[in-house]
Amino acid sequence: MFPAPALVLHRPAGSRMRRSESLGEIDEGLYSRQLYVLGHAAMRKLANTTVLVSGMKGLGVEIAKNIILAGVKSVTVHDPGNTQWTDLSSQFFLSECDVGRNRAVASQQHLAELNSYVPVTAFTGELTESFLAAFQVVVLTNSTLEEQLHVSDICHAHNIRFILADTKGLAGQLFCDFGENFVVNEPSDTEPICAYVQHISQGSPGVVTCGDGEGHGHGFADGDFVMFSGVEGMSQLNSCEPCAIRVLGEFTLEIGDTSSFAPYQRGGVLTQVNMPQLHSYAPLRAALAEPKIKAMGDRGDSLHLGFQALHSFTAETGRLPWPKAQTDAERLLELARGLSTHKENLDEELVRTFALVSAGELSPMAALLGGLASQEVLKAASGKFLPLEQWMYFDALECLPEQGTELLTEESCVPRGSRYDGQIAVFGADFQKRLGQQKYFVVGAGAIGCELLKNFAMIGLAAGEGGSITVTDMDTIERSNLSRQLLFRPQDVGKLKSETAAAALRQMNPTIRVTAQPHPVGPNTETLYGEHFFLALDGVANALDSMQARAYVDGRCIRYLKPLLDSGTEGTKGHVQWARDEFDGLFKMPAENVNKYLEDPAFLERQWTLEVLEGVRSSLKEKPHSWQDCVRWARQHWESLYHQAVLQLLHVFPPGHETSSGIPFWLPPKRCPRPLEFDCDNSTHMDYIMAAASLFAQTHRLQVCRDRAAARETLRAMVVPPFQPAHGVQIPTTEEEMVEAPTRVDEVQLVALRQELAECRQVLLEVGCGSAHLMEPIHFEKDDDSNGHVDFIMAASNLRAENYGIAPADWHKSKRVAGRIIPAIATTTAAVAGLACLELYKLVWGHQDLHSYRNSFLQLAEPLLARFPPLPPPAAYKYGQETWSCWHRIEVSGIGADGEELSLQELLAQLQRVQGLPVRMVLSGAAILYASFWSEQKRKEQLARRLTQLAGDLPGAAIQPSTVLVLELVCEDDDILPPVHVQLPCA
Repeated sequence: MFPAPALVLHRPAGSRMRRSESLGEIDEGLYSRQLYVLGHAAMRKLANTTVLVSGMKGLGVEIAKNIILAGVKSVTVHDPGNTQWTDLSSQFFLSECDVGRNRAVASQQHLAELNSYVPVTAFTGELTESFLAAFQVVVLTNSTLEEQLHVSDICHAHNIRFILADTKGLAGQLFCDFGENFVVNEPSDTEPICAYVQHISQGSPGVVTCGDGEGHGHGFADGDFVMFSGVEGMSQLNSCEPCAIRVLGEFTLEIGDTSSFAPYQRGGVLTQVNMPQLHSYAPLRAALAEPKIKAMGDRGDSLHLGFQALHSFTAETGRLPWPKAQTDAERLLELARGLSTHKENLDEELVRTFALVSAGELSPMAALLGGLASQEVLKAASGKFLPLEQWMYFDALECLPEQGTELLTEESCVPRGSRYDGQIAVFGADFQKRLGQQKYFVVGAGAIGCELLKNFAMIGLAAGEGGSITVTDMDTIERSNLSRQLLFRPQDVGKLKSETAAAALRQMNPTIRVTAQPHPVGPNTETLYGEHFFLALDGVANALDSMQARAYVDGRCIRYLKPLLDSGTEGTKGHVQWARDEFDGLFKMPAENVNKYLEDPAFLERQWTLEVLEGVRSSLKEKPHSWQDCVRWARQHWESLYHQAVLQLLHVFPPGHETSSGIPFWLPPKRCPRPLEFDCDNSTHMDYIMAAASLFAQTHRLQVCRDRAAARETLRAMVVPPFQPAHGVQIPTTEEEMVEAPTRVDEVQLVALRQELAECRQVLLEVGCGSAHLMEPIHFEKDDDSNGHVDFIMAASNLRAENYGIAPADWHKSKRVAGRIIPAIATTTAAVAGLACLELYKLVWGHQDLHSYRNSFLQLAEPLLARFPPLPPPAAYKYGQETWSCWHRIEVSGIGADGEELSLQELLAQLQRVQGLPVRMVLSGAAILYASFWSEQKRKEQLARRLTQLAGDLPGAAIQPSTVLVLELVCEDDDILPPVHVQLPCA
C-alpha cells in the first residue's frame, strides 16, 4: 500500500529568466568545468532531459545530487517511506529531526538549492505507467524485485532509459537498459590517436605508411575510422568523409580506393574519429536470467545471485538479514544455491559475508555507486560515452576486520537509535567510537575535498571525544565551483572554501569537530604545519589538483610516518600553451620590468639579461599615445610572428631542404609551415588585432576602443615594410640544440644599454613624468569571459596552428588549456571520494596486510573501475649490503646511560658502536649540522653541542620547540641511511 500521493514543487525566483531555454543557452560561468568533459552538444541534451530518482536513502540522494549539479531539465525524487535512524549514516540531507518524515519531502528543498536551473519535485505515490511516461530517464534505488520488474517492463516498452542501483552493506549493484536502439554519439573521451603520414600509394586499396613521428607505430586498430588533413599532392583525401581502416602492420594500414587521386607528395596527418554506435539492451527480466556482467567472473556472478537471494529473503521474512546473524546468513546462502545453475561457481563464503553485512548503510558505498549510476544517467540523457552493458557488481568486503582482530558479534552491531546505526550494522559500536577519535588533516576543500568532508561527516569521523578534522584551503569560492562542489551555494561566492565547507559540515553533523584554515601547505608554512602538527595526526587526505602540491604532502607524510589518502585528476596540454606564454611575454612581464626600472634605482645593477633590458627600452620607445598606435603595434606584431618569422625559417630551411646525411629536413613530426598574408576581412586576423591592441592599450593605461571598422581604416592606411631575410642566422632544430645554444652576450653592448637606460630614467624623474610611464601588468584571468584574455589566446594559437596546418582550437578549449583548467564533473569526484573513504575504514581498523588495501583507477566514460593492491615500497636507503624502505626509521634516545643529555659527538659514537654507522655528514632538513670537510675547530665546536641546542637553532624552532630531532646521515662511502629520530629530553 502506498500513502496518498504528495507533490512538492520548488522553483527559485528568477530561475525561469536565467535558463533561457528557448535560446538553448548554457550558463558557461556555472558549468565551465563540466563543459570540458561533456561539450556543448551533450550539455544541451542534458538540459532537455527529465529524470525520476526513486528511493531517497543515501544512494538515491547521491544520484539526485550529482545530476542536479550536472544541469538536467528537472528531477523528481520519489520515496513512499519515512526517515529511519539508519538513513542518517549516508543520507546527508536528512537530520535527527527528520526521523519519521517522508524521505523525499524532507530532501526536496535541500536538493533544489543545489542548482536554481533545475526544478526539483518530491513524489510519494505509486509508480504507475502514466506517471513514468513523463520521464526520459528513470532510476530505481532501494526497491523490491517486484517493483524493479514492473518499472523495467514499462520503461522498456516506452523507450524510457532505465537504471537500477542498489547498495547493501559493503556490496553494490548497477544495471542499465537504454532500449533496443540507443545511439551513442561519442563513445570515447580519450584523445584521438594521430599519426604522421609518410607515404600513400595509389591503388585499390590505398596503403598508408605512417607512425607517431618518434619511431613508433601508428597505434590504430582494425575498424577505426580516420580523417586526413594537410596531405599535399593527394589532397583529395583532405576533404573525404571518415573512412574505416584495416591494419596491415605496425606502420602500415589500408584505406579505400586512391587510384583516381593525384600522386602523394608529402605531409599529412591521420586522425582517429569518434563515430556513433548503435546499442541494444535487454530488459531486466531477461537480463536477470542471462546477465552480462562487467568484468565477468565468479565474484560478479556470486554477487548477482546474492542480490537475487536477498530479494527472496526479504519477501520471505519481511526484513533484511539481521547484522552478523549466522542463521539468516545461512538461509540467504541456501536461497542463492537454489538460484545457481552451476553451484560449483558460487562463492559461498562471499555470499555468506555479504548476508552478514547487508543491513548496513554506508556513505562511501553510496558515494561510489551514486557516482557510477549518475554518470550512466548523463550517458542516457546525452548519448555521450559508452553506457554500461548491462550489470556491474562491486564489493569492498576487505574493509571488514582482518583475521586475528576483534570479532564482530550480533550484540556489537545491534541498532542503538543512533545516526550511525547504518554503519554500526557493518562495523560495530566499538569501531564507531574509534572513528570519532580520529585526527585527520584534509588538504583542499574543492570538488574532491567537499565530497570527502561530506563522507567524513556521515561516517562520524572526528565526531567523538578527542577527534578533530583540520581542513585547509587558501582559495575563495567561484561561481564555476557550484556545479560540482556540493557544500557551496550561490550566496557563498567570494567566501573562503575551508571556512564555508567547515560550516556546512557542522550543519550535516553537529557533533563533528572541524577547524578551518586558509593556508596553503608547502615549505613556507612548515612552522604552522610542522612536526607537532603532523605527529598528532592519525592520517592525511589530499584533495589537490596540483601534482607538485600532492607530492609535497606525500613527502611530509613519509617524513612523519602518517598514512595518506591521495586522490585527484590531471589535465592535458596542447598548442594553445604556446599562446599563453606569448600573453605573459607581451602583456605581463614587460610591464613589470618597466615598473621595476622606474621605481627601483638598483634595477640596472642586477644581473638582468640583455633581453630584459632591451625589452624595457622597447616598451619605453614604443609607448603608444592613442588607440590607433595600439592597432598599428598589433599589426606589426602579427606580421613579425605569422609572416616574417615563417619566411625566415623557410629561408634557412626551404621545403626541399635536406640534412647533411641526405634526409629530407621536413619529415614528420616536423611540419613545413606556410606564411600567412594579413587580411582585414579575415575574422581570425581581426580577432588577434583587436585583442592584442586592447591588451596593449591596457598595459599603457589608454582608453580601449572596440570599433572594428575604425581599426580596419587604420590598418588599410598602414604600409608594412616587405620581408628582408637575415643571413647567417642559426635556428635550433631540436630541444637539445635549444638547450646547448651558446648565449653570447656582447658586454660592451650590455654596458651601453645600461647606461642609456640609466640616463633615460634620470631624465624622466627630473621632468616629473616617471609615474606617467608606469605600466599596468596584466595577469591572465580565465574566469572573466569579457576581459579579452581568452580571445587573444584563441586567436594567437589558431594563427600559429594555421601556419602549420593544424586544426584550430575553439574558444572553450583555448580557455581550458591556457587557464590550465582541469576538467571536472560531480559524478567522478563523488565516486573517487567514496573509494578513498573505503580505504579510510581499513586504516582505522589498522589493517596490516598490504593486500587488503586498494589503489583504484576510475574511468566513468567506459565505465571502468580497476582496483589492485599497492606495491610494497621500494628500497630507498642503502648501507653496505643492507637496504631499507622509505618508511624505515632509526629510533634512538637523546639521553645517555647516565641520564644526561647527549652531545652530537656522543650520539655519533653511539650510532657507530651500536649500528656500525661511520657518519661523514649530518643534516636536518636543509640545515647541515656536521660535515667532515669542515675545519677542525668548527667540527670540534659542533660535536660538543647538546642535541637540544642543535634542535633550537633549526628554522621554526622558536615557534615550535621540537620533541623529536630528525637527522639524515651520510656515511663515509656516501650511502644514504634511513632518517634517525632522536627523542629529546624536553618531551
